[in-house]
Amino acid sequence: MPSVNLDDWVRPGPTAKQRRTDVWIGLAVAAVAVANLFLSRNISTVRVDDGASVAEQIAWVLAITLPLTLRRAYPDVVAVIIGAAFIGGQVRGSLEQQVTTGALFAAIYALGAWGRNRERARVLRLVIIGAMFAWIVFVFVFFAGQFGGHADKASLAFNWFVVNSAFFAFGYLMGDAAWQHVRRSHALEEQAAELRATQEIAAERAVLGERVRIARELHDVVAHHVSVMGIQASACRRALDKDPARARTALTAIEEGARTAVDELRRMLGALRATSAAATEAVVPNAGVERLEEITDRAREAGLTVRYAVYGDPVPLPESLSQAVYRIVQEAVTNTLKHAHARVLDVRVRYLSGELELDVTDDGRGGSPSAGGMGLVGMRERVAVHDGTLENGPHPDGGYRVRARFPYPAGVTL
Repeated sequence: MPSVNLDDWVRPGPTAKQRRTDVWIGLAVAAVAVANLFLSRNISTVRVDDGASVAEQIAWVLAITLPLTLRRAYPDVVAVIIGAAFIGGQVRGSLEQQVTTGALFAAIYALGAWGRNRERARVLRLVIIGAMFAWIVFVFVFFAGQFGGHADKASLAFNWFVVNSAFFAFGYLMGDAAWQHVRRSHALEEQAAELRATQEIAAERAVLGERVRIARELHDVVAHHVSVMGIQASACRRALDKDPARARTALTAIEEGARTAVDELRRMLGALRATSAAATEAVVPNAGVERLEEITDRAREAGLTVRYAVYGDPVPLPESLSQAVYRIVQEAVTNTLKHAHARVLDVRVRYLSGELELDVTDDGRGGSPSAGGMGLVGMRERVAVHDGTLENGPHPDGGYRVRARFPYPAGVTL
């Protein structure tokens, strides 16, 4: 799964709902700040006549608080405006301090949490914080005479710098933490989407693989029976007048083959309509290496001279491998019946040291179905699944040969 590149990620802007929320919050903060200004004027120990006029102080309060209506849409501009207005209000002696200080904190936080250009957001916050400390130093130096003796000045200086350091550091770090949280959430969402897409592709491939497997089974089973039926029908036609008994035998074989083919078709159609687990059970019939003689018997009934032999000591095989052996022999015999015009069929199963070998040879004309035929494709797929090898082509002595080798799975010993 490809990883999400977080270095290039840019946080999306606020939604329409978030913008509306910011407008209402900004207006509410501005109203509270103006109300607090009048309260400060009433309870202040400083003469109100020494500061700016009421109208100017209201203007400074609004300049500091109203930009919060755009704090997430334009965090860079809002932080600069609020920072500059805050110092301006301090210079002009605005009496409102509590709410406007909170607005300054919100602006620094919003710039850290919503700034799309991270380098610019970092620099602007540091500049604003530096300007605030410069203003504190200026006030302390040029108005030191108003702060009492040396002990009072030292305590006040310590208090100012410690409290303001904690204040600005908290706003800075909280903004970064919020941005990091959203970035990680975005990465998790991207990974979840990729995982869902991968799962959908895997599910589609599984369905396709199941359909291909059913199609392969359908071809191997039904085509074999239909081919045998065709051979038997031809024999019946030739023997109908000269040898009625042989014709009846052929018709009986055709009847049995037709019944078996219909049963296989019903089983396959049922598998297509069933769940995957039921389909798997339906597609895997009770066919294995122990039933190879049934295939050769049907070929013999179709008029071929069949030699079937097993060499070596048979060993128990896994069900999937046993079924693959059965299907490959079945397909090879079907091709002989359909294409080879053969008279003799030789089927040999060899249990060798370390591998199982199948050898199906006929004395036909040496022809074969096209290389792209479903039968040969199915044989190659079955062999590949079990890490085996497949050879097919004209035999040096004439006819056609199919030879497959399968290594024994782990745990199988002679």
